[in-house]
Amino acid sequence: MKETEVKKVVREGYARIARNSSPGCAPSKPCCGGTSTAESISRKIGYSDEEIKAAPEGANLGLGCGNPVAIASLKAGETVLDLGSGAGFDCFLAAGKVGKTGQVIGVDMTPEMLEKARGNAEKGDYGNV
Repeated sequence: MKETEVKKVVREGYARIARNSSPGCAPSKPCCGGTSTAESISRKIGYSDEEIKAAPEGANLGLGCGNPVAIASLKAGETVLDLGSGAGFDCFLAAGKVGKTGQVIGVDMTPEMLEKARGNAEKGDYGNV
């Protein structure tokens, strides 16, 4: 597959996830109680319950590969760049660490994810994201 085809397939896949608010083909909300697939995945890769609950609903799609905020030693006033930010989950966690004097910039290749992240930032009143 050519590089342009790969990018197109990835964009389409992530756009579909952003529109459906669901990681892959699994439901984002459990059908019979319990935790969502995204929450379960996030716990397995190192996010605490407090971190999972801190972000706006819809920001955690369970697509991450680790918890960068936990190892970044962020301080108030810093600027953070999150590449592949998706719906903004890590951006919102970083926003709390850098405070109102800091700034968090999320970059994603999928317009639908950026739209979702902007909506989540507005919903959660994150003025520094």
